Amino acid sequence: VQLQAYGGGLVQAGGSLRLSCVASGAFDRTFNSYNMGWFRQAPGKEREFVAVIRWSSGRAYYADSVKGRFTMSRDRSSRTVYLQMNDLKPDDTAVYYCAVGAGILSSLHVADSYNYWGQGTLVTVSS
Repeated sequence: VQLQAYGGGLVQAGGSLRLSCVASGAFDRTFNSYNMGWFRQAPGKEREFVAVIRWSSGRAYYADSVKGRFTMSRDRSSRTVYLQMNDLKPDDTAVYYCAVGAGILSSLHVADSYNYWGQGTLVTVSS
């Protein structure tokens, strides 16, 4: 199982970036039962939830801090999720990780409900 995230970089405040994450390999259950999420971790801070998409329905959920600015989408055929990040702020600076898990609705924002993690991609937003 591999989660490959890419698309990070340096951007000025107010700019945009698009992250991608591709899931590959043999998961232990049908992929349709999973959720794919994005978390981020800033220097000196704990990992925090950003967004998640339920693979079966395609419905996405967002942290309040990114709602209205970030949009998550998926491509079922390639097992790829995208995180379109607009109006970026310096507080969005972090390493962004994609993750796969089979948690219930109430646990989608909890890192422990995800079994598989990617290596992370760095997003730096300058002021």
